[in-house]
Order: sequence, then structure tokens, then C-alpha cells
Amino acid sequence: MLTRRWFVASSIIASSAAPLGARAREYPTGSVKMIVSFPAGGSTDVIVRAVSAKLQPEFGKPVLVENRAGASGLLASEYVAKAEPDGLTLLAAASSLASNPTLYKEMPFDTLKDLRPISLLFRTPLVLIVNLALPVKSVTDLIALLKQKPGQLYYGHGGPGSAIHLAAELFQVMTGTKINGVAYRGAPLALNDLIGGRLQLMFADVGSATGQIEAGQVRALGISSTERVPALPNLPTIAEAGVTGFDAEGWSMICAPAATPPQVVAELAHDIELAVETPDVQALIIKFGLLPTKGPPPPELKTFLATEIDRWGKLIKLTGGAKSL
Repeated sequence: MLTRRWFVASSIIASSAAPLGARAREYPTGSVKMIVSFPAGGSTDVIVRAVSAKLQPEFGKPVLVENRAGASGLLASEYVAKAEPDGLTLLAAASSLASNPTLYKEMPFDTLKDLRPISLLFRTPLVLIVNLALPVKSVTDLIALLKQKPGQLYYGHGGPGSAIHLAAELFQVMTGTKINGVAYRGAPLALNDLIGGRLQLMFADVGSATGQIEAGQVRALGISSTERVPALPNLPTIAEAGVTGFDAEGWSMICAPAATPPQVVAELAHDIELAVETPDVQALIIKFGLLPTKGPPPPELKTFLATEIDRWGKLIKLTGGAKSL
């Protein structure tokens, strides 16, 4: 069902097609394909479509958004990793791009060798929420309860290696607690079970949980990122609430096949950055509870991705290891 949020976002996308004021690119014949590793209709998909609309006049050709969700983003990223490196096939990836190399024993491609990061679109802060029946009002209360009942409470997540899954695993490691994880076919299903009392807690995207928080259906305890978010300005970060150094957030990144010429990569990075920085796209990012970010240039962004792969890879190995495809 199309929601009111979708109609509002669609109107923003329609206004996003205005040119950025630069020249059209010299591209090979054919449309540009933006392969999205998320289902259609979600917040990330809406933002990617808005950015793509901005890019069309720059490229002088259509930018077609194609959703290839599944396997923690592996289907989309493999498709782009093996595509022609001509700048016509781009990937809009989630932060699972960094966890998959460790999560899967047999990867069909090498993330760092076969993909070239181009631009960071935004960061995805998470919020730690609990069922209203749980007798806790703060992060400190929750930690105390978890230590009283090790392995007796349940958290939900949208799949292994997802940002909300890794945030919960990191929380356990940093607090010395034990919580049982339950995987769902998507975070919204987990959120429904949290409200219904079948789960006691979970991390969720700020954008997807704000409505339930404001409606009093769940209780929010803290933000997973190192800074507070505009959508919930009075909610402290988990680090502020007592778990010093806690930092777990998702992100979305545009990539191309690794052999894409450096000049094309540089031009793509420039145009995508301009598109993301337009006021209507920035407003859309904030509207969905995300954090705008000015990412580093492509060479440094590859270093960022390598660091993320190492960081989350260590956590995955510590808490359960990889799995077969």
C-alpha cells in the first residue's frame, strides 16, 4: 500500500529533475542503470530515485533505477561488480557491503578488487527501542536487566550482517550481555513483533521507528551513532548513556565496477555530490531520519570501505563467524 510518506516523497522527486547547472557527460550509448540493493518504496530507494532524477540532465540520458534486493545486498553488488566498467551501471549499496565479505564463506566477487566506491550518500543512525512492558527507562536500566537475565530476552533484526543486526551484536560485546537474536524477512516484521511483545528489544532505523516512538508504541533508549539525530533531538546517544565509545550505524554508498576509468569515476563523484547536496535531497534525507554526510573522494572512500570491512569482519568472527552461500 502506498503511504502518505510515499506521495510526499514522490513530489520531492518530481521537483528534483532540475539541472545542476553543469555540462552533460559524454557517455556510451544507452541508459545509466542505478542498481539498488534495497526493496522498492523504502526510504533509501526514495532518496536514490531523487538523486537519480537530479543526475539525468547531467548525463544527458535517462538514469533507470532497478531494485535487486536479496542476500544482504549480494545480488545487486555482484551484478554491478561483473558489469561493463563504462559508467553506465552503478550500485547503490547498503553497509552490508562491508559485512558480506566475512559473513559469506564463498563470495562470488572480491568487494575491494571488483568494486570502486564513488560517493557516500548518507549515514543511517539506529535507535535502540524496547517493548513498553519491559521495566527499563534507560540504557543503564536495560544493561542491568540483561545481566540479571542472561540469554532470556530476545531482539529482532532483518537478516545477518545488516546494520541493525551488527549493532545488537556490538552492544552485547561492549556491555558483556547475552541476548537471543531472531532473524526476520525484513526489519518491519521484527518491529511488529516488538510492539506485539514477542520481542523485548531491537535496533531500528530512526526513520522507520520514529512514528511508533511518537505514538507511544515502543520506548526509545538511545541512538547508535556518535551524534544525536534531528528527528529525535532529546534522545541521547548510547555512548552518552553510558556505553563509552559505542558507534554503530549504517550508510549508503554509490559504487561502480572497479575498472571504470578514473576520469569517469571523478566526474561521477562530482555530480553525485552536487545532487545529494541540493536542498530538496538534503531535506529528504533528514525527513527519513538519516544523517547527511559529505563523504571523502573515491580514493579515500575505498580506504573507508576497507576499514569498515575489517571492523565488522572482526565482530562477525567474534560473535558467530561466516556462513556458506
